[in-house]
Amino acid sequence: MSTDPNSPTPSSARTRASIGAVLIASFFLPFAVTGPAIILPDMAGDLNASAAGTQWVQNSYNALFAATVLATGSLADLFGRRLVLRTGTAVFGLAMALIAVSSNIVVIDVLRGVQGLAAGAVVSAGSAVLAHATSGARRIRVFGLLGASFGGGTAAGPLVAGALAPLGWRSIFVVIALGAAVSFIASRYAQESRDASASRPDVPGMICFGGALLLLSLGFVNSGAAGWLAPWSLAAFFGTLLLLAAFVAVELRSTHPMFDIRLFRRPAFTAFMCMPFSVTFGLAALNVFFPIYLQSGGATPWQAAVELIPLDVPVLLVPLAARWLTSRWSIRTLLTAGPVMIAAGSFGLLVIDRGISPWVPALPLLLFGVGVGTAFSVMDNAAVGSVPVDKAGSAAGMFNTMRITGESLAVAATAAVLISITAARTSSVQANAAVQGHHVTAVTGHAFTAAIHVVLIGLGALALVGAIVTAWALRPARDTDTVTTRAEGRETTHRRASAGRGRH
Repeated sequence: MSTDPNSPTPSSARTRASIGAVLIASFFLPFAVTGPAIILPDMAGDLNASAAGTQWVQNSYNALFAATVLATGSLADLFGRRLVLRTGTAVFGLAMALIAVSSNIVVIDVLRGVQGLAAGAVVSAGSAVLAHATSGARRIRVFGLLGASFGGGTAAGPLVAGALAPLGWRSIFVVIALGAAVSFIASRYAQESRDASASRPDVPGMICFGGALLLLSLGFVNSGAAGWLAPWSLAAFFGTLLLLAAFVAVELRSTHPMFDIRLFRRPAFTAFMCMPFSVTFGLAALNVFFPIYLQSGGATPWQAAVELIPLDVPVLLVPLAARWLTSRWSIRTLLTAGPVMIAAGSFGLLVIDRGISPWVPALPLLLFGVGVGTAFSVMDNAAVGSVPVDKAGSAAGMFNTMRITGESLAVAATAAVLISITAARTSSVQANAAVQGHHVTAVTGHAFTAAIHVVLIGLGALALVGAIVTAWALRPARDTDTVTTRAEGRETTHRRASAGRGRH
């Protein structure tokens, strides 16, 4: 009998079902961000919702998603990964189904927050289920498919939502609910597992981190409506700083912190943790607000979705070539080149204006997407490989938290900047209409274009800073550079000479 850990076993069908359940659920997590972005204008018009109410459709989901990834991971270790996965998937799908039949924007915003909590459970418990169900080369392949699922959901969201738009905005939520139902059914075959040494969840850390994200999002929303120096805006930002300081203090004193801040003493790890802001930040901002910009100029949801193809398809396809890329270039080169291409794409998009041909932004969007895909192809493994093996789980959880946090802040901050700059040139009413995707006048359209340009300049600058920080943090130390990679279930250390021989 074969002793290959990847050979078929009596439980192989259960294993495939478990893997399928996690991959399907993971596909719909980013889909639930980029898909609704296309139909937000229709939703706002149908429900007569304010700009702030419409923003919270995205903000409440993203903020609570980011705040609960690490916390729900602790719950999964303690109570069972399968149980938390199934509970998260069920709540995720049920919230979507309720949104599809709701007619009150406040109720929808609350349900999106509940969905964000469930999404955090799906990510953390799903990853643990995959790790328990696979090993060796199969685990490497499965986690590669997990990354492709996230990328596929990001890319498919706008296209599917654009195609379904004629059926009404509720249809996209019905599709996501059905996907969650399929995942829930398949997850029944997952094997249960726990961590016998798991301790109680880090409740103080959860409260501080989650509260900080919610306050920061609230500050951005209020800034767009009332101004950056308005009392409630300043109070929210100040409260964010206090909660973040409390979070650091709590985690440093905890014997079992959910966020091991001591790992930030490693320059390479710190650079990897910052990458979601120089990479994911821009992707989230463009996927949410570029379609809205196009629709404010008269484009249909489907037309807006099609224009995003050059951006989103490379995000899906480039990571599939990760093995080929890493065999030819160093991690440092790839993680520097990605943000540089993102910056070039951002600055290239400054050509966009009202009535411009849809082919004009295609090349900058393609360059932006290839840059994101290049970074995505290696940054997860690089982040985990930059710490000792016994810290790999913590590093993975922290990195996912930072990635989702970057997406959350991108949506909230970009909306605030767009509204405030557009309002400064027109009026708050017209600015809110533009950011909701309503067809606006020529004057408001040009003001909205100017605001989009400011955002693009900011995204380009952020990406360049990320490239510089990454290149510096991953520079060769002394006369050798140690790069740790995990492949085929083994840990291999490659030492590259830095005196002109390494590819850096």
